[in-house]
Amino acid sequence: MPEFVYVARSASGEDVSGTIAAGSAREAVAVLSDRSLFPLRVEPVRQQFFWPMRRRVTLSQLASTLAQLADLLQNGVPLLTSLSLLAEQAVHPELRRVLANVRDKVAEGTAIDQALASHPHVFGELVVSMVRAGAEGAFLEEALKRTANFLELQEEIRSRVKGAMFYPAFLAIVGTVITVALIVFFVPRFAELFDKLEREGGGLPLATVVLLHLSDFLGRYGLLVGVGIAAAVVGLRQMAKTPRGQEWCDRLKLQLPIFGPIFLSYALSRFCRVLGTLLRNGVPLLKALEISSQSAGNRVLEKAIRDSAENVSSGETLSRPLAQCGIIPKPVMAMITVAEQANNLEEVLVDIAESVERRMARQIDLMVRMVEPIMLLVMGVLIMFVLVALLLPIVEMSTSL
Repeated sequence: MPEFVYVARSASGEDVSGTIAAGSAREAVAVLSDRSLFPLRVEPVRQQFFWPMRRRVTLSQLASTLAQLADLLQNGVPLLTSLSLLAEQAVHPELRRVLANVRDKVAEGTAIDQALASHPHVFGELVVSMVRAGAEGAFLEEALKRTANFLELQEEIRSRVKGAMFYPAFLAIVGTVITVALIVFFVPRFAELFDKLEREGGGLPLATVVLLHLSDFLGRYGLLVGVGIAAAVVGLRQMAKTPRGQEWCDRLKLQLPIFGPIFLSYALSRFCRVLGTLLRNGVPLLKALEISSQSAGNRVLEKAIRDSAENVSSGETLSRPLAQCGIIPKPVMAMITVAEQANNLEEVLVDIAESVERRMARQIDLMVRMVEPIMLLVMGVLIMFVLVALLLPIVEMSTSL
């Protein structure tokens, strides 16, 4: 359904603006009139034919918005009024536009979780799942607060990883640029000297031959190689947006030697925290499993949880089918099994999430400590290879003389 941008005047004489979904401009005017608004301007949203340059809404901004919405609802402010206040006070232009659209959809009768799900670039699966559970279980305010706290924790972890990986990434970029510059611009200056040494000495070392061929190849086809790499990256990103591509990428993430345990801990902590929160608020187990599986953020773990939910519906316990998937670590499965027997699964799941997050923090620190010397070693080996390949023929010639 097309969207229209409107400016209207309320019964109190105040001008309000926003977007509304309607079949035509006349239908949009009729909807505004039903809301006791006098339309001043109704225009269709212009389609963007180029890549939309939108500033991304950060997790901290989203967490702050959800926390404010929870406070407003908890203090008796109606949902539509709360959304209108947040849309008017939002500093981020994209967040302001999205909140206004969510408010309009809710005013038309759309459920709050469906209105949020129509903006996946702002509200992820975790937010939508938690809001859906809160709306259905009559604990929307608590769901919003817990989601805001979890998003703040995610932002803290992400900031820690970015800060820790800055120096290794800087080393990788600088080392790659220096190595490529040496091969493309510096090595060809020795071409005539190497030709002379080859004629007089009868041959060149293997390292020098490899370096010369590599320099010649990059000098001729370097631009095509760069374009090919960029096209491959774009193609992989497009493939990763498909369901099959997302599952393949998530499976690959879990199999990486250093990063795999971190990705698994991240998904597992999200699943345990959301499932524990839902069970604590009285959501039935099967419904809680369905919602928490969507919030895991990993298709492989989501599929395993859904398969477990099918077995639970046939009368089995949760721990047995989860253990059969082989993804969740055995210590976590042992705690879930004991919690089911003790009938305090919701409390133990939250404790598991906190324990996994602490272990994940240690894994991140270990990863950074390992990546930094590895990057130094790799860059050092590459640059040393170029220097040795350049100097080795000259050294051999001087020793023969």
